[in-house]
Amino acid sequence: MIRSKIAEVQTTMSDEEVALCQRAYDHVRLARHVTTDGDRDELARRIVQSFQHGVRDEDALPRRGVFFFWAA
Repeated sequence: MIRSKIAEVQTTMSDEEVALCQRAYDHVRLARHVTTDGDRDELARRIVQSFQHGVRDEDALPRRGVFFFWAA
């Protein structure tokens, strides 16, 4: 899911950066029981977007992703 979002926004990320976003995505998806395609898509989009806006901390990225599901 993360790789498809990266391709959509046409950004270049290293393998380590992709892995960081993937770990954040997996953590939130499992912790918040994100099961629908739409929610998974939105979560991936928000994590990649947060990364693009400078959020690089492994603990901060999941918090940014979780915020969407708390606010909903």
